[in-house]
Amino acid sequence: MKLSKFYLPLGAVVLVMLGGSIVLNFILYAQVKKYYFELNQTRLDPVGLGYFPANSQGVTNTNKFRVVFFGDSRAADWISPNLNGYEFINRGIGSQTSIQIRERFSSHVRPLKPNVVVIQFGINDLKTIGLFPERREEIVSNCKANIQRIVAETKSLGAVAILTTIFPAGEVPLPRKPFWSDDIGKAVKEVNAYIATLADDRTIVFDAFSLLADRQGVMLSQYRVDELHYNAQAYEILNKELVEVINRVRQ
Repeated sequence: MKLSKFYLPLGAVVLVMLGGSIVLNFILYAQVKKYYFELNQTRLDPVGLGYFPANSQGVTNTNKFRVVFFGDSRAADWISPNLNGYEFINRGIGSQTSIQIRERFSSHVRPLKPNVVVIQFGINDLKTIGLFPERREEIVSNCKANIQRIVAETKSLGAVAILTTIFPAGEVPLPRKPFWSDDIGKAVKEVNAYIATLADDRTIVFDAFSLLADRQGVMLSQYRVDELHYNAQAYEILNKELVEVINRVRQ
């Protein structure tokens, strides 16, 4: 009886560990499959030019005040406000870095002839600092330059740029920690400080970071999908402010 009392709990522990290992392996496999798919998709179309219809302008109503969301997955996930007299078009693509976004501006935004472009990107550049810490300054510098370039391209269309600060990241799960760095959050704050300097009569800086972050500068838990992505509640909060900004632009 004493032996059975000893071995039963041990067997249960082994089963729990085995089950946990299977679950972890499944999660890791799903992540590897996702990144492998994205890698090969990027090889086929590095900038993502084929992501949207070539004749974008023909499928939109030119009589309405046109607002284009442009950037990475955080832009792609942005739920459009429900406003009469406005047309919202989304041209966000997940996982893209600033250079990819910059290179597709002419194909994905320019033909739409927008009145306003809402710009959100940068985290996919800055998160690579965890992988390439020695290239930190280069990564941040290039991100800033591409932001400035897209703002200039937007204004060249006669449109107003609503330039959002980069959203904060959330708590990083254990499997991702080896590829993360505390310096990523510092870089986000640095680029956001740079974004604030770009405000002018045709560029409105929209401080999304402050609306979404806690006191430590981390994504508020109620808005979390994962460490980088936000739920519908977060976009509702953003839209309350965004609608006021867009209405002021149209006046």
